[in-house]
Amino acid sequence: MEQHHKIIIGSFSSIIVIFMIVSGVLIYTLFIRQDVQFNSLTADLKDTQSKITEISNNLIQTKADLTILNESIKSEMQQLKAQTSDDFSGIIEDAIKSVVTIRTDTSQGTGFIISNEGYLVTNAHVLVGGRKVNAITYGQEILSAKLIGYDGELDVALLKISGNYNSLKLANSNDVQIGEKVIAIGNPLGLQFSVSEGIVSAVKRPGLIDINAYIQTDAALNPGNSGGPLINKKGEVIGINNFKVGGGENLGFALESNKIKEAVNKISQTALQKDLV
Repeated sequence: MEQHHKIIIGSFSSIIVIFMIVSGVLIYTLFIRQDVQFNSLTADLKDTQSKITEISNNLIQTKADLTILNESIKSEMQQLKAQTSDDFSGIIEDAIKSVVTIRTDTSQGTGFIISNEGYLVTNAHVLVGGRKVNAITYGQEILSAKLIGYDGELDVALLKISGNYNSLKLANSNDVQIGEKVIAIGNPLGLQFSVSEGIVSAVKRPGLIDINAYIQTDAALNPGNSGGPLINKKGEVIGINNFKVGGGENLGFALESNKIKEAVNKISQTALQKDLV
């Protein structure tokens, strides 16, 4: 082989080797760059997914907060409406469904439901002399009522009817303020589910027994109101309507709710071995 042929072949081989080295370096660099980009993309995807999860959780929390806020606004609006416009209609609409007429074979009064299981309270004197007790719901359903027990001193009786019901909440009567607006729901003179409005005239009055546990109100109370609820602007029971002073105008008295709780839990512990309220 001639010398110039050898030179050409050698040069060509060198070029091929250099090309292969350069190509290898370029390919390696490309792979490294792609790997870096892939890792970066993976990190970005993880970060994006994390942000999506965070946004989703925030949306769920915001929805829950809005639900709570709407309920709070609704409650406050009802209270404000009751305070400013003397309109208890929204409160009455809910509360009256938890009030019942108590009817025996000798008398008639009122009661109200204190637990969803159908436990209700009334005045014990409403049941005196009766051999059979019925409760008539706001929907005019007549149900047999079972006597669980009674507290003769506080004039509170605990009854049970079958079914599930919305109940009224017993307020803390220590928070009752003189002058606050109240409503009484009952069956005066047989007029079922009548509502009268008034204010709290005084608290801690002595009653038929020598304890200062009665709320004085100017809301009209008549025979048939006994055992019904005295309700504040929050829709809570502050007392059980008990008696009125004969010969006086607008002198009604209700046993305060804390004493109702005391009587009910005393009765239920004896009969059911549990507290109801």
